[in-house]
Amino acid sequence: MTELANAHLASWGNFYVIVGSAAAALVGVQFVVIALIANLRHLVTADSIRAFGTPTVVHLGEALVVSALMSTPWHSLSRASVALAMCGLGGLGYATLAIRRARRQTAYKPVWEDWIWHAALPCSAYAALAAAALLLRTTTQAALFVIGAAALGFLLIGIHNAWDTVTHIVVTSAPREATRKE
Repeated sequence: MTELANAHLASWGNFYVIVGSAAAALVGVQFVVIALIANLRHLVTADSIRAFGTPTVVHLGEALVVSALMSTPWHSLSRASVALAMCGLGGLGYATLAIRRARRQTAYKPVWEDWIWHAALPCSAYAALAAAALLLRTTTQAALFVIGAAALGFLLIGIHNAWDTVTHIVVTSAPREATRKE
């Protein structure tokens, strides 16, 4: 049984090394960004970080965890399925909490694009991960592609949201005269 599980997952090895490595590096960058903006207290509140910054780290962390799980030498796809389903369902629960936090915070009024990238896409990726995990034993090849797409989705969502946060802080912290000249 181990050989069967490993045979299905082996061809995905390089993909998950790339996704997992990128996610891990970007989590580190997020820590640096938070440290650098700590002195901009007038722009950043704890509530806004909980609503927008922390979920970005969680999504990148999810890409890393999925990559690690998909690189694990599982004895059977059933165990991988359970672990991945737990990640998907747990992530969906966390994404729901993040949406509530985004609605409650008052430092920033989210626009439609924010709701897409901070709510709709993460919830869709977590739901897809959970569904594919549950189907991993029966429709293995299709499920593997959906799991890979979800992992890449978490990485891209994290990249977009991190960039969006940094550019928002840079633009809103710039002196008014400098922004008018541009």
